[in-house]
Amino acid sequence: MKIAIPIAEGKLAMHFGHAGQFCLIEVDEKTKKIKNKEMLTPPPHEPGVLPKWLSSLNTNIIISGGMGQMAVQLFQQNNINVVIGAPSEEPEKIVTAFLENNLEIGENVCGHDPNSPCNH
Repeated sequence: MKIAIPIAEGKLAMHFGHAGQFCLIEVDEKTKKIKNKEMLTPPPHEPGVLPKWLSSLNTNIIISGGMGQMAVQLFQQNNINVVIGAPSEEPEKIVTAFLENNLEIGENVCGHDPNSPCNH
C-alpha cells in the first residue's frame, strides 16, 4: 500500500494543492510498518493533474488536511481513497497513527465556502 501526504515545511500541508512536495510512504499492510519513504516534487497544480500523477505512482490513499469535493471525486476516479481532516504533523507520525487506527480526523479545512481556494 502507498500513502501520499502533501508536505509544506516538513509537515502535512493543510491543502494538498498548496504542497511543495509529496511524501509517498510505502507500507506493509500485514506488519503495519513503513517500508519506504520518498519525497517527490509534484507537477504544477491544475485540476485533475495531481490525482493522475499520484495514480501513476501506484498511490492507494491520500491523507490531507483539506480538499474540495471535486478533488475528492477526481482522486476516487483514479482509485485513490481520500482521508480528509488530518492534523499538520510529520508524515511518518500520520501514517503510523493511520495504520494503528489512531489518526485523529477533524474538519475538512476547506469547509463549505464556495469561494474557498480549495474549490478551484
